[in-house]
Amino acid sequence: MGAIYQYLLSSIDAEYETIKTIKNSARGCVLLLRNRQNGTRFIFRHYQGNGEVYRKLLSVSCPNLPKIMEAAEQDGMVAVLEEYIPGDSLAYLLAGACLTPAQARKITLQLCNALWVLHAMGAVHRDNKPENVIIRGSEAVLIDFDASRIFKNDTNQDTQILGTTGYAAPEQYGITQTDERADIYSLGVLLNIMLTGKHPSRELASGKLGHVVQKCTMVNPKKRYKSVLYLMEAL
Repeated sequence: MGAIYQYLLSSIDAEYETIKTIKNSARGCVLLLRNRQNGTRFIFRHYQGNGEVYRKLLSVSCPNLPKIMEAAEQDGMVAVLEEYIPGDSLAYLLAGACLTPAQARKITLQLCNALWVLHAMGAVHRDNKPENVIIRGSEAVLIDFDASRIFKNDTNQDTQILGTTGYAAPEQYGITQTDERADIYSLGVLLNIMLTGKHPSRELASGKLGHVVQKCTMVNPKKRYKSVLYLMEAL
């Protein structure tokens, strides 16, 4: 794995140029790159953490997830080269106005599709929020798996507390180990934000979708939808 990591870093230096820095934090950075030979753009992530989910995604093809080209790690540092998704973030779109129920429902169903792929391989995203959803044409693409983790049967709680306040499920704060129901919680919050512009604790969406949000965001994970398939059925 160390050899792949070093090869990836050297390839990035030799074959790509940085267009801009998308994110820079204490954990690492996210860069927009351009291949010097053919001009194709890519996203490069280099951060401190666990790259297990990115490595599992290497063999996955899903219209609602970015294609991962290469992923490697060494000494706690993760390097990932992934497909660049052109389009606006959901956060950018929501800055203008809330979505219609039909639009919000469609995006939520597509995100359920992305999460179903992740959950099927034992992964939990843990950071579903408007900034991590890119609208590519008519498709919603879920990005950024830096906070994602693989569910461990022999663990009582997460080893590292990650997620975004307001979207993160209560169990992400060290109460118990997170599983797919944590993603269902954050997806319920996201659905409510799309409909009302507010967290469900401040204003719950009306009608049937409001009932869906309410079940998604129950404090007790056992009272939420059991899986995204049940959520898709409700939608």
